[in-house]
Amino acid sequence: MSRADWPFMSPEINQVLDLPATAGFVFGQGSAMQTLNTMVADIARTDIAVLLIGESGTGKEVYARLIHRLSGLNEAPLQKISCATLDPGHLLGQVRDCLRAVAEGHSPGSLFLDGVEELDLACQRVLLSLLPDGEPNGKTGKMTARLISSTSRNLEKETEAEHFRRELYFRINGACLRLPPLRDRKEDIPALLEYFLARHAGELKKVPPVLNNEMMELLASYSWPGNIRELENVAKKIVAVGDTHLALDDLRAGRLELPPVDGGLQVTSLKLASRAASRRTEREMILKALERTHWNRKRAAQELQISYKALLYKIKQNGTWISGSEK
Repeated sequence: MSRADWPFMSPEINQVLDLPATAGFVFGQGSAMQTLNTMVADIARTDIAVLLIGESGTGKEVYARLIHRLSGLNEAPLQKISCATLDPGHLLGQVRDCLRAVAEGHSPGSLFLDGVEELDLACQRVLLSLLPDGEPNGKTGKMTARLISSTSRNLEKETEAEHFRRELYFRINGACLRLPPLRDRKEDIPALLEYFLARHAGELKKVPPVLNNEMMELLASYSWPGNIRELENVAKKIVAVGDTHLALDDLRAGRLELPPVDGGLQVTSLKLASRAASRRTEREMILKALERTHWNRKRAAQELQISYKALLYKIKQNGTWISGSEK
């Protein structure tokens, strides 16, 4: 699918869709995606802080990079800080590196705080002191980089529970962009799947497979807890296995069938429902653990309190295909 086939994209965003990692996430025919992309094109031109909210796999980092490329800071680097494992000293050191670039006469660029909800209260205090209009900090001065943050949690509830500083929440939330989950934009699945199949088939020098209507209905009926990342992994699996029916077996197992009966009512086995729900929950927990550990399977196994071998088995059993590190 070429960019000429995407008339629903804004010209500004089309200019940067030469990045493969961007194209598959940001195009969409639904009203939610069109509204989001229009907002991105407008907000990117400003220096306002942006907060990206979305479930794991919805493309928060992709949008952070898109905003950076569309801004006036696109010639400077986007500096990413993963917040999941930071302590106050580490956070301060990384932000100081960003400020040092300014002191040396370079453009400040953009600073992307990935998973900002993971910062503990001490880190939040350090970050707040470095932001414009925060408390003075004579050693480091103030951060002038464009700030882009992402979260998969409801930070308003986090502030109510006193897990997140209210003043920091308002400081990073200059403009809030909500990325819809794939289950709410299923009209985009055919185009997204076509893109991913073509991309991975090209990498493996294979002919992109064509899915029939039955397979497309299966994909549309699935809940996609891993969102677009999971869809891409399914496409990768289809190309790699070479047998579409076999590649989609895990989706069939994860979907709860509700056969129609007389009167239009639907019934199902309680045992089947329980098994399907348990498997979906396990799959979601694995995906979230992998996301938090940046696809480090050994660390994910530790978080889930299971052995590394057991995690690998469950990944295979649940159809959770990843390409992360095994460190």
